[in-house]
Amino acid sequence: MVPNVALNPGLLAEAASKTVIITGGANGIGAATTRLYNTQGANIVVADLAPCRKAADELIRSLPNPPRAVFIPTDILDWAQMTNLFKEALRRFGSIDIVVANAGIMETSPVLDENAVDENGDLLESTEGFRVIDINLKGTLNTLRLALHYMRSSPEKSAGGSIVLVASTSGYFGGTGVAGYVASKHGVVGLLRSSQQAAHKANVRVNAIAPFVTPTYITASYVDKWREAGYVANTPEGVAAAIAQISLDTTRKGNSIMISGNIVREVEMTRAALMGSWLGEDLVELMAVSGKFFEELGGYPLPKKRAQDEDI
Repeated sequence: MVPNVALNPGLLAEAASKTVIITGGANGIGAATTRLYNTQGANIVVADLAPCRKAADELIRSLPNPPRAVFIPTDILDWAQMTNLFKEALRRFGSIDIVVANAGIMETSPVLDENAVDENGDLLESTEGFRVIDINLKGTLNTLRLALHYMRSSPEKSAGGSIVLVASTSGYFGGTGVAGYVASKHGVVGLLRSSQQAAHKANVRVNAIAPFVTPTYITASYVDKWREAGYVANTPEGVAAAIAQISLDTTRKGNSIMISGNIVREVEMTRAALMGSWLGEDLVELMAVSGKFFEELGGYPLPKKRAQDEDI
């Protein structure tokens, strides 16, 4: 049996006086994460949509250290607002140490619904699917890029910045058929993997959390039935603890912690260790050799724009 990741509560003391940006920080997992870091003496920047101001203000008033928290209304798809978020965090607290890319949504209607047609019987475009992928993937990419930029430091700095991407078990499994959400969370896992080279250069650690069923607005329609069926659900507080642990553990780089109740497993390093038995040692060796090839070229050579791409 694969052992659980041992969470170390003593590590949480390392959060004291650090500045943490949490997107989607006013509700659900984001709110629980805000509370946990604040309890440990961290400065918290709650980034969420403007309509969430009431929830954010109530959350901040309820914190053990309200003066150490601020709400900055932010749409993670708006580059100007995101840039302002990071600049304002620096202005308020003087540094940015941890960024939790938590904001995300799930579609409210099936993306692959073949019955979604107009009056002529023509299939309608899935604007709902685009919205989910934009927020969950583009928004996370915006957060990741800005965090790398603003937390970049010299290798001599012993503890560089830390980014936690909130993925999902849907980033590894797709059986629910929730196509927009599943595709977007697979994309978040792709960002985790593809960002490691840039993160190393920036002296920033990028890790991820992949929670299973957690009672939030996304699961509200079925979480009670889930529990009645005898299945264990996460708590927002339990997921928050895993986020804080992985953000503060300086030994973790490129890791992803999957959490489902009492089951807390690291999946990226396990995947890498089992790659040979899964795909065959010859293919794994080919990928390793290919990686060195592109590294010697100074990175993957990007294609030039074609004439037909100029207006895209």
